[in-house]
Amino acid sequence: MAEKTVVKASNFVRNIIQEDLNQGKNNGKVATRFPPEPNGYLHIGHATSICLNFGLAEEFSGVCTLRFDDTNPEKESDEYIQSIKQDVKWLGFEWHEEARFASNYFDTLHGYAVELIEKGLAYVCDLSADEAREYRGSLTEPGKDSPYRERTVAENLDLFARMTAGEYADGEKVLRAKINMASPNMNMRDPIIYRIRHIHHHQTGDKWCVYPMYDFTHGLSDAIEGVTHSVCTLEFEDHRPLYDWFIDNVSCPSKPHQYEFARLELNYTVTSKRKLKQLVDTNAVSGWDDPRMPTISGMRRRGYRPQALRNFCDATPVARSKGITEVGRLESAVRDDLDSHAPRAMCVLDPIKVTITNWPADTQQTLTVPAHPKDESMGTRELVWTREVLIDRADFAMQAPRKWKRLAPQQSARLRGGYVVTCQEVITNADGEVLELLCTYDENTLGKKPEGYKVNGVIHWVSVEHNLPVEVRLYDRLFNDENPDGNKERDFTECLNPESLTVIDTAYAEPSLGDGEVGQQYQFEREGYFCIDADSSTDKLVINRTVTLRDSWNK
Repeated sequence: MAEKTVVKASNFVRNIIQEDLNQGKNNGKVATRFPPEPNGYLHIGHATSICLNFGLAEEFSGVCTLRFDDTNPEKESDEYIQSIKQDVKWLGFEWHEEARFASNYFDTLHGYAVELIEKGLAYVCDLSADEAREYRGSLTEPGKDSPYRERTVAENLDLFARMTAGEYADGEKVLRAKINMASPNMNMRDPIIYRIRHIHHHQTGDKWCVYPMYDFTHGLSDAIEGVTHSVCTLEFEDHRPLYDWFIDNVSCPSKPHQYEFARLELNYTVTSKRKLKQLVDTNAVSGWDDPRMPTISGMRRRGYRPQALRNFCDATPVARSKGITEVGRLESAVRDDLDSHAPRAMCVLDPIKVTITNWPADTQQTLTVPAHPKDESMGTRELVWTREVLIDRADFAMQAPRKWKRLAPQQSARLRGGYVVTCQEVITNADGEVLELLCTYDENTLGKKPEGYKVNGVIHWVSVEHNLPVEVRLYDRLFNDENPDGNKERDFTECLNPESLTVIDTAYAEPSLGDGEVGQQYQFEREGYFCIDADSSTDKLVINRTVTLRDSWNK
């Protein structure tokens, strides 16, 4: 089956790189980087950044490094580091050389800080956090100089050395850049370069008790690595003058340039790592990889294929203007991808027993059907036709509405891959609940149209004797509000969708699913796309719904 062509959306960064190459900038080289902070799992927004940075490097025969900006060990862990590596590889990308850490450069960065002090461009400040906030000013009022701003170079070198040696408590002193407290850009008002943290670091152990700030570390790490095009999201646009200031005022080996694009924003979604962590910590979800989460690991567990995410990212414009992307576009990309790659199977979620009264009780027939109706290379699968089968309750109506395409009393329907059956009698309980249908089959309809009567449609089924009991988890959107984070007067958790997970433990699937591995995707005919979950065991197969066959939210 031919792959569906994905048209790449507009990308102004691609145009910039091409123009730079045409002009011979950076000696014709392209070097990008993906710089996650290891303080949570990656989400769909990070997926767009991964595809952008690694994709540009691939397109222009350059390199892309994976660098963990690990400047805040209090919130970081090796669990996050390993999950990030797994996500990048799962998306199909390989980083240049070994994965790197900002902490690899702590000695060099410390040297740059000393260089700034020696140039009179940095000083040790004793203001408390509250005092520093007061001195900083506001968007409408300039800040005022710290009383410690004019310390001598010798005094600052001594104090910074003592900070590094661990003589002071957390928060007692900081090292600040000396730029301009009256700057209209708040980021340029003598920002902190180093703060004291007596804390164990997951990479450097207890070597350091002073740690560089993100703004100081990020651009200089780019320079150390020889990055040519540092691509980040728009919230860092106001940080670019500071990015350039640090690079211009120390003796770093290269001068990268920062470019900003509008981050991906999906409706019905929250992508703040802090808020996602809150959902995990409060058990609103089962973990970072809960299939309702917008994390890459959650989407992987839900049954998304990496190519679906890459197709979605490629088709999403890389632009300077902010906008909200419909989550339905992502779901549509997943459907398009799985339609080509997911073998078909049948699973009855809400069963009604059907007894085919004119089929011998001691007889069964093996039916061979394609694994995929449009791709012969996927082969075939076998179904066992028996006297007793199960159909879905939604496929039967006591009073058939107009244009009904399923089974009803005295009406006929084909069982997928098998014969046409006609409902002759309905057995109910005292409350009128349907317990069993007594049907007859037409022996002349296997692979043929019936003669002399109408068939309503085709429905799915499984044999009572030959099936596999499964637990099916029907996942839906985690939030029922289009902008769960949009009302500052309301906590975003108030928008959690109480129907985001429905567990069905009375479902029955084709026995062939027992041979599937964790993560194997299927299209359950007429139901949607599903995959085998990691919670499966030899005693119980757990199936996740990845996405419905159609977008039901727009109805």
